[in-house]
Amino acid sequence: MSEDQDYIQAPASILLAATPIGDVRDVSARLAPALEQADIIAAEDTRRLLALASRMGIRLSAKLISLHDHNESVKASAVVEQARAGARVVMVSDAGMPTVSDPGFRLVHEATAAGVHVSVLPGPSAPVTALALSGLPSDRFAFEGFLPRKTGEATRYLKALAQDPHTLIFFESPKRVHETLILMAEVFGADRQAALCRELTKTYEEVIRGSLAELVEATEGEVLGEITLVIAPGHAQGNADDHVEAVLALAAEGMRLKDAAAEVAEATGLRKNELYRAALARAN
Repeated sequence: MSEDQDYIQAPASILLAATPIGDVRDVSARLAPALEQADIIAAEDTRRLLALASRMGIRLSAKLISLHDHNESVKASAVVEQARAGARVVMVSDAGMPTVSDPGFRLVHEATAAGVHVSVLPGPSAPVTALALSGLPSDRFAFEGFLPRKTGEATRYLKALAQDPHTLIFFESPKRVHETLILMAEVFGADRQAALCRELTKTYEEVIRGSLAELVEATEGEVLGEITLVIAPGHAQGNADDHVEAVLALAAEGMRLKDAAAEVAEATGLRKNELYRAALARAN
């Protein structure tokens, strides 16, 4: 890295640095100097970090610390203390953004509690990449990570989300994706639209779009690679009359009735037109 590189991390700080989810060319121009300048690099897997550095063509002089789901609660305090003492700490996970279904949350929680400055080096993110590719509504979405491994717990989890008005994003392993899609079809309905995004940004990137029933059929054979599932929003059940007062209250504050109906529809998952008609009938 050239000496005229103008990116410098402040001492006594922690930087959450996103890493490529596949193609190393997606790496931020800031990542190389950040890794080269760091005093400490906390990595989910130090071997993967060293492999990434090799692909980026850089050498690391920082002290490397393994910080993953199984030891973060034990090691986070020590890393924060070293940052408080003046160290430049960079946190990286195996791929994507730390804390997003990856280690880093406890580190950030303890750092902010201790008054240590935390910043972010943005970069690739599998959930957002899959959402953009899915062709499904992207104005409201929720990232749910991995489902519980036990079928009963997973079923209860999905039932709680069945009417959620957000587009839902999940991670899943290739070995479990077929069974997960069967369960989703049973809980959400076989016609619910979805997208299976596989090997994002890699050579064999693939996006399969269709109903949950169609995705179940598409995954009957062997599935390889890292999987992100994107599921279309649900529609809330209930009576528009139950929410008319909320629409009229917003209208009484000066909002147009249609705009008030749209706001309540967004909050409840009910249809805007049904709320508008119900509110109009009540107002008259």
